[in-house]
Amino acid sequence: MPELQPNRYSELAQFLRNRRARISPKQLGLPEGRRRTPGLRRAEVATLAGISLEWYTYLEQGREIHVSIEVLESLARVLQLDKTERKHMFLLAHRQHPPERPRSLDVQVSPVIQRHLDSLGTSPAAAMDVRMNILSWNDAFIALQGDFVNLEGNSERERNFLWITFTSEYFRTLKGDQWEAHARRTTARFRAEYAKYVDDPWWAEQVELLSEASPEFKEYWQSYEVLDAYDAHKIMYHPEAGILNFDHLTLQPLESPELEISVQVPLPDGTAGKIQALMEDRSKKSFVRESGFEDLII
Repeated sequence: MPELQPNRYSELAQFLRNRRARISPKQLGLPEGRRRTPGLRRAEVATLAGISLEWYTYLEQGREIHVSIEVLESLARVLQLDKTERKHMFLLAHRQHPPERPRSLDVQVSPVIQRHLDSLGTSPAAAMDVRMNILSWNDAFIALQGDFVNLEGNSERERNFLWITFTSEYFRTLKGDQWEAHARRTTARFRAEYAKYVDDPWWAEQVELLSEASPEFKEYWQSYEVLDAYDAHKIMYHPEAGILNFDHLTLQPLESPELEISVQVPLPDGTAGKIQALMEDRSKKSFVRESGFEDLII
């Protein structure tokens, strides 16, 4: 007699049994005692997850029952599932991704991410947190943005991309006639993140202060537009290099989902050469300042 093809319920059952076997009682502060099989008992998982033993048994038997989000989240906690395992469990149980959890605000840019930024050459790139604070960048980013972003010494507010968008005259010049579209998109993206942290007073304070500083932000904010990460063509008007054309990419590292990497890829129209020239010019000026030769240059 041929075996029945597995379905998502049987796959979920096998997954739960496998993960239950991997968790030792000691990991959860339970007495180990004498056990016939490794891992937790079904009754222990059910108790810790706040569900009945009968209901949990049905799950491990592969019965076609509906499991609530709350139960799945409890099982993810008890079985100590990582992000990928939690997603896998939800896909099996609900055929959809789990609810998105607010991203952490305690984030550091790893050396690997910094090396990635540096490896992008003439593509200006920066890493930002969920509040749009610029945490790391490459030489091309500084060469493009100019001295208005002294990122090493500026306060958090001055390093915030939303504040830069609305309060920097230099940045407004760079964007030219593209500024309004960019400002509306950036505001819509900020509002999309705001919904995840609505109980955090930092966000409300940021909105209030920026509304006072910029009537345009106040107008765009009150339009209630929301937008996820976007990729688009960008045009910038640099005072020295002239018109620069980019394709914009937004990346999210798997190992650091609380970060967002913004990359501007030069179009093959000479933009990369202009960025290279700006980088070289900035490097020469930095050398002169650090060498103390500024007074010798006429």
